Amino acid sequence: MRKFLLMAGLCSTLATAHAQEIAPYGALPSKAQLDWQNMEYYMFIHLGPNTFTDNEWGHGDEDPKVFNPTQLDARQWARTAKLAGMKAIIITAKHHDGFCLWPSKYSTHTVRESAWKNGKGDVLKELSAACKEYGLKFGVYLSPWDRNHPAYGTPEYNQVFSNTLNEVLSSYGPVFEQWFDGANGEGPNGKKPVYDWDLFHNTVYKNQPNAVIFSDVGPGCRWVGNEDGIAGTTNWATLNVKGFTPGKGAPAQSVLNEGDMNGEKWVPAECDVSIRPGWFYSASTNDKVKSVQHLLDIYYGSVGRNSNMLLNVPVDRRGLIYSADSTRLMEFKKFRDASFKTNLALKAKVTATETRKNNVKVKVANLNDGKGDTYWATPDNVLKGTITLTFAQPTSFNRLVLQEYIALGQRVKAFSVEVLENGAFKEIATATTVGHKRILSFPDVTTTQVRINIQDALACPVISEVQLYKAPGLLDVPVIKRNKQGDVSIVCSSPDPELHYTLDGKEPVYSSPKYTGAISLPEGGVVKAKAFLENGKRASATVTAAYDIAPAKWKVTFTDGQNKGADPEKAIDGNPESFWASPYQPETAKYPHEIQVDLGEELTLKGFTYTPRHLLEKSGTIYTYAFYVSEDGKSWGEPVAQGNFANIANNPVTQSVKFSKSVKGRFVRLVAVAPANEKEHWASVAELSVITK
Repeated sequence: MRKFLLMAGLCSTLATAHAQEIAPYGALPSKAQLDWQNMEYYMFIHLGPNTFTDNEWGHGDEDPKVFNPTQLDARQWARTAKLAGMKAIIITAKHHDGFCLWPSKYSTHTVRESAWKNGKGDVLKELSAACKEYGLKFGVYLSPWDRNHPAYGTPEYNQVFSNTLNEVLSSYGPVFEQWFDGANGEGPNGKKPVYDWDLFHNTVYKNQPNAVIFSDVGPGCRWVGNEDGIAGTTNWATLNVKGFTPGKGAPAQSVLNEGDMNGEKWVPAECDVSIRPGWFYSASTNDKVKSVQHLLDIYYGSVGRNSNMLLNVPVDRRGLIYSADSTRLMEFKKFRDASFKTNLALKAKVTATETRKNNVKVKVANLNDGKGDTYWATPDNVLKGTITLTFAQPTSFNRLVLQEYIALGQRVKAFSVEVLENGAFKEIATATTVGHKRILSFPDVTTTQVRINIQDALACPVISEVQLYKAPGLLDVPVIKRNKQGDVSIVCSSPDPELHYTLDGKEPVYSSPKYTGAISLPEGGVVKAKAFLENGKRASATVTAAYDIAPAKWKVTFTDGQNKGADPEKAIDGNPESFWASPYQPETAKYPHEIQVDLGEELTLKGFTYTPRHLLEKSGTIYTYAFYVSEDGKSWGEPVAQGNFANIANNPVTQSVKFSKSVKGRFVRLVAVAPANEKEHWASVAELSVITK
């Protein structure tokens, strides 16, 4: 009897302990996805014939001999990535032009046919070895779209692409991520193939079972819905994928940006963005490398919002990372290190309400132990709780890092942050989702107590880390703008710096002219500006703006209608934030659309520029265009330029088109032949300009 009672008591104790175990909630990450999320930040490299032709999307008809990076050094790339604090490199092994950076036996458009190393080179072999040497993971981008392969557009092509995948994934060691672009263009027969994604995924997993597969719908990780590198302020790692496919069949970009609460699969977001305006190297963007402040904004908008940051650093024509890019990467690394050097929360006493009992894994002390694999949690069905950090002395901070233990699912829906001020708690920040990591930035606060209030959750909150930091101040870069009359203004987000500029192409220094008011530049020119602090001791990066003739005399003479509120004159007002759009109504919104402009005088034109609305949805972005020039605005003749704005749907930046030869005229006409988004039957222009210099 006594033995029975002892056993009954033991069973009762075990049952109580078991009752307090935390049940997983919703879709869960795999071990590979957990490891992937912990990487946070790594490098993208775009390299191929486009590097040498100055294109973003090649047509596949380029002479492969144009590819000749005579100083290519993959060890320099890996060394740069390692020093920058990156954890991996993903390379465009095959872009849409079909050019293979390895000597593929399934293509005749490869490094084997190039001038590089007399056709004996293999970029993937060199990079995979360099990554291994520097302790980096290796990933590959392989586009299913192939504008060179003769089988593309036929049912047989799926097997060709599967063979290509198999060739790469079985030859270069471990691959941590397989990057699939959803682009799907027409083949030589005028048909778009139906990609066999099941075949492609099975080929990946057969060779690389631990690879995380990227696409619009995963299955390993998803596109974030833009190429700005910014995730939604609400960002769930879960997504509904049933019925969706990569590319045109993907969920709405707003859904990709935020995920789906209680989504059926764990498909976290990856934020891809280039350190330059374009993805491939161009000498014209050597002075347009993103500033440290811009990179920090991206970091906080990606890693700081439950995503990974994939930063593209294009290799130049020598085969090296350009000095301006590598310098900026090191500056960015230095500032991140300074910002997150000292976790002030380690000095705090931590308490919490609603702590789960009878579970040895759940401890309040886990919240500030600096470990991501320990946690604190509330009891089942308790969806709120408050964590309080108390300091012995007043402590200043301006960054808060919060992390969930995502191995058990993503749960938190809303939280707030308060500090003790003059005897009462004051709210300083609110946010929604947390996930792997949430970073909040705010002005410096000094206090002895900080409260994090979990206000709502899908299931009991499970928090692994609370961290506080005091990041140093950063000198922001100025912004240069010009209006319709040609007046240039230079502004800075902070009122503290002095702004100095040059108009002669030289680098601004503290003794350069100080900006005090508008600069008249109606005929165009190059403006360079810098912000200075402490009497010139501290300086920002240089910002450059190149302008052509101002549209002061221009008038719109014709459009095929307009959307309400979208005045045609806004297409030539010098302000890329305003725009003209043709009607949205289905009966009048069908392509083609056009806009005609009187330049007010005869000019010698060398090209034109088109700036789309900086939106990915409901933008009216033009993809296929025809551009005409006329002396009288009546006789237009043949187009002086026609074609497609490559990749503009995903990267809506200003497009510059040079004419094959100069042409004189007073009137110009832009015809929108086809949209970037097939569902949008209207066209829009944020800015239309001409090139005369």
